[in-house]
Amino acid sequence: GEAVRPADVFYKKNVLVERGSFRPVTKATLDMFQCAQKAFFAEPEVREDETVAIAEITMRDLIHKGEIDHKDFLDRADTLGALGATVLISRYGRYFRLAQYLFGLTKKRIAMVMGIPSLQEVFLEKYYEDLGGGILESLGRLFKNELKLYIYPTSDDATGDLITAETLRVEPHLRHLYAHLYESHGIEDLRGCNLKYLPIFPPDVIEKIQSGDPSWQDMVPGQVAELIKEREMFSYSAARDTKN
Repeated sequence: GEAVRPADVFYKKNVLVERGSFRPVTKATLDMFQCAQKAFFAEPEVREDETVAIAEITMRDLIHKGEIDHKDFLDRADTLGALGATVLISRYGRYFRLAQYLFGLTKKRIAMVMGIPSLQEVFLEKYYEDLGGGILESLGRLFKNELKLYIYPTSDDATGDLITAETLRVEPHLRHLYAHLYESHGIEDLRGCNLKYLPIFPPDVIEKIQSGDPSWQDMVPGQVAELIKEREMFSYSAARDTKN
């Protein structure tokens, strides 16, 4: 609930970052973060008392319907705060830019946690056309200093099969590069995730909140549900909930 200087938070700390829109925080969001923390703390050189865990929102995700919705943004920060999370607001749209920023603040270990869709985005070459070295340059910057990506699984919409970092398929000419990063543990699957949360997606939760479908409350942590109802966040209406 307090604004702090990033340099004071990150100095001489290991850093674990989960990027998201957090609109709103869901049980899947929380499960992803908890699984990543468990994995990160199991690393030999990572001590829990020397680590800061961050929920990061990039400015590109603050834009809703073409402009910044300040209340919507503050609601997201408040729901994260209700879970005791530290929130970082950045202007870095691409992961390697965020990594470079963090490299300038700490020399200790840095890890990022993301889902399969975000990992797929990291390997889309179109996002790096402005770089002289293209995707190779971006990945070189991202995985500098032994940065690690922890990957949360998803389920295939068509088949229902589980998709993990191990089973993910990238473009054929990038497969050897991807395999190298996976086999050297730069990319690592999260273990022990609660698979029943995989079907939970924030846009679906928002749709249920705004339509008055009370089942959204089963999709978010209890503290978050209470805060949304108390402050009528994300266009929540008690009257609609009662009616349905």
